[in-house]
Formats: sequence, structure tokens, C-alpha cells
Amino acid sequence: MHSKVKHISIVSLSTLGSRVLGLLRDVLIFAFFGVSVVNSAFILAFTLPNLFRRLLGEGALTSALMPVMAQELEGSGKDKAFGFLNKVLSRLTCLLAVLVVLSILALQFVPLLKALPERWYLGAHLAAILMPYMLLVCLAAIFSAALNLLNRFAVAALSPVWLNLSMIIGLGGFAAWFGDTSEERVYYLCAGVLVGGFFQLLLPVIALRREGWKPQWDAKKTKALDEMIALFIPGLIGAAVFQVNIVVVRLLAFALDNAAVSVLYLASRLVELPLGVFTIAITTVVFPSISKLAARGAFSDFSKEFAHGMRLIIAVTVPAATGLIVLSKPILTLLFEWGAFSAHDVSLVTPVLVISAVGLPFYSMATMATRGFHALKDTRTPVAVGLCSFVVNLGLALWWMQSWGVSGLAAASVASACFQNIALRVLLIRKQPLIRKGRFWFPLIEVVAASKIMAVIVWLGMTYGANLWGTGKLGDVLSVIITIPVGVIFYLLFLKVFRFQEVYEIRDLFLKVFLPLAQKKRPTK
Repeated sequence: MHSKVKHISIVSLSTLGSRVLGLLRDVLIFAFFGVSVVNSAFILAFTLPNLFRRLLGEGALTSALMPVMAQELEGSGKDKAFGFLNKVLSRLTCLLAVLVVLSILALQFVPLLKALPERWYLGAHLAAILMPYMLLVCLAAIFSAALNLLNRFAVAALSPVWLNLSMIIGLGGFAAWFGDTSEERVYYLCAGVLVGGFFQLLLPVIALRREGWKPQWDAKKTKALDEMIALFIPGLIGAAVFQVNIVVVRLLAFALDNAAVSVLYLASRLVELPLGVFTIAITTVVFPSISKLAARGAFSDFSKEFAHGMRLIIAVTVPAATGLIVLSKPILTLLFEWGAFSAHDVSLVTPVLVISAVGLPFYSMATMATRGFHALKDTRTPVAVGLCSFVVNLGLALWWMQSWGVSGLAAASVASACFQNIALRVLLIRKQPLIRKGRFWFPLIEVVAASKIMAVIVWLGMTYGANLWGTGKLGDVLSVIITIPVGVIFYLLFLKVFRFQEVYEIRDLFLKVFLPLAQKKRPTK
């Protein structure tokens, strides 16, 4: 378990750096553009290549690739695994190139529709510029998946850093100096995306070459490739449902007003911070492990490893969601109330952030459950559940947005995530009953209880602390930097009181992520 915590910590620390840079990137974007039509158009445009990234990169294809490549690696070694990788890359490169060209051509027809608001034309124009990023980032995701399977987690986890740095330089450097209007500056931001995508691809390629991989065009079919395609197709449908769900929600928000997409995006970005730093890190490390155990037929160990990963996820996401809810306003004020982003904009985003934070544990557990199905080479069940979740989300979104606007869209997403999580867990237990033996409900109760206590302490500290340091920008800074560490300490303390099984692993994970120089050994239990 110690090596697993080490790997999770590496991914978490790398992802934390990326997410911090991502926050800085978003701070700059909202400081330059606020919740304007230019910002909403860019966010919608950037959503489209990311849709394909999650479909053909780190989503369905990675989930289909990992178990089969793990099987090749376990059975025949690196050379056979790398040969299989070349077959996948040969086909994927052709497919992506065709999709980029077709997407750019399709977007040229949007200006022919004359009855749309101006923001739709700007969004289509920016999307056409950004589409080549799809090819770069999808290939980068496949290389990163191969590196993860070889226990090279840091290079893959650092991949988004290069995108964020490039966008920061493009906007904070070139756009600030050479762009006179928002319309001019957004083009420098798009250039930053494309340059960042190039480096996202280049560095994993270099790392994989050092592991012994040699690029080779290979269009020959094999049994392993057929097996991966059989896993990929239903997985693609399921991933498509999930990603189309995101696009549809953003289109609905785009139809509401000029600000709705920006408001919804900012709330989701803050929720994605703990989701990316911890949840994705945990599933990134656990997924190759359970894939290998499933390939060996060691289902008892598979179930124990899966339960262990799920307990780690709930132990991190429940208090993270609680903290976001309690500290939503000071966090938004501290991070984003600069330049064009005003106090009024903070008041627009705060309720949406609170609602979105409620869904964080559900998103995380659903992600882990989906990985469990994929490790068992079952990509059909998540597809069926995803379709039902999409219907739930769309129906509730169309209903609730009429009364609650963008908050209704956020609430619909949370409700559908809750439904998806419950359905996936029930069906996964039916498929692999040994999972039922993993401790889940008691740990969940312990985590919720400790999180409630933490919330009360944070709220009291924030309320009474305001009398000492005031309620302005400085007060928000002090509220965040003082109450969060205090809350985490009390949370870990009460987990220990409740004898939560992974308390020391959670403690070590926090230390290695936030205090990487701390050298502490976990007590022997």
C-alpha cells in the first residue's frame, strides 16, 4: 500500500501543480474577459476539441486500451505491448486527422445561419481555430496511458501543465501587450492552446522512447486489436453520451444569456480542482492495478483493491465538497474578483458553485465504478447507465432551467450524477459480488460525520474570524488560508477517533501533496 500511496501522491502533486496553474489561467481569463460574450464563446469553442479528447483520448479509448495492453504486457513483455500500441496509434492518427478536417469544414456552415445571436458566430469561428488541438491532445492521452501502465505516472500527470503555461503566456504575455480589445486578445489565447497541445504530445513521446518504444506504422490486425475494438465501441457510445451531455448543458447555458456559460464553467472548474488532484489521481493509479488483477483472474484481490480505492475517494471528496460549500464566497472573491470580474459576478457564481460542489462525491464514485467495469472488460453496462443518466439530466435541465436558470442546470447535473453512481454500484456488485465484502457504508458514515464536524469548525472560524480580520479582500484571504488547514487537521483527527481504516494513508497523501518536503513515516498498525 505504501508504494500505491507514493504513486497517488506523485500524480496528485503533479496534478496539483497543473490545477494551480489552471486556476491562474482561469483567473487571467476572467480578469481579461469577465463573464462576457467573448469568454462564453471561447469556453464553448474549447469544449468541442475537449469533447473528442475525452472520447478518443483519455476516455473510451484509454479505458479499452489499458486492460488489453496490460494483458499483452503481463503475458509477453514490453516489446509485444509496444507493438500493440503502434497498431492503435496508426489507426488513431488517421481517424483524428480526418475528424479535424471534417469538423473545421462543418463549422464553416454556421455563419450561413442568419438568425443566430452574434455569440454563436464567434464561438464557431474560435472552435475552427482550436480543432487541431484535438489531434494533439488525443494522441498525448494514449501515450500517457501507456506510461501509466509502466508506472511512469509523473510525466502523464504533468501533461496539462504545459497547456496551462502556454495559455498563461499567450494571454498574460502576448495578449496583454499586443491585444487592444477582447476580440483581439482571445486569438492569442487560442494560439496558447495550440502551442500547449504540441508540448503535451512531445514530452510523453520522449518519455516513452526512453522506455524502449519505437514508432512504427502498423496497420495489421491482431486478436488483441480486435479485442480492444470490441471494448472500445460500446465504451465510445457511453463516453459520447457523457460528453454530449456536457456539450448540451453548455449549449443550453449559451442559449440562456451571455454570462451563463462562463458562470457554469467557473463553478465546474473549482469542483474539478479536488476532482483532478485526488480523484483522478487515485483512479489513475488504481485502474492499472485492478486491470492487471482482473487479467490474472485474481478477483478477490481485485475487489479488495477496488474497495480500497473507493474508500480513499470518499475520504477526500466528501470533505472537499463540504469545504467548497462553506467557503464558496471567500474562495471566489479571493481567486477571481480582479479586473473585469466584479463582486456582482461573484454573487452570480456562488450559488452555482454550492450546488455543483454537492455533486463532487457522486462524480468521483461514478468515475471509480466505471473504471471497475472497464477493468473487467465490460464497457456495455456503463453505456446503458450513461444513457439513462443523460435522459435524467436533459429532462431535469429543461425543466429546472425555466425556473432557476443556470442554477437549475447545475442541479440537474448533480441529480443525474447521483443516479448514475447508485446504478453503477448496484450493477457492479451484481457482476462481481465479492465487492460487497469491501467496507463501504461504515466508512462513508465516518467520513460524513467527520466532514460535518469540520464544516462547523470552518464556519465558526470564518464567522468569528471576520470580527478580527474584517470582511474585505484581506479577510477572505485569511479566511481561506487559516480555516482550510485547521479544518483538515480536525477532519483527520476525527477520522482517527472514528478509526477510519485509511486515515494514515489520507494523512500521508495530504502531507506529500501539500508538504512534499515533509518526511514522515506511517505508524505500524
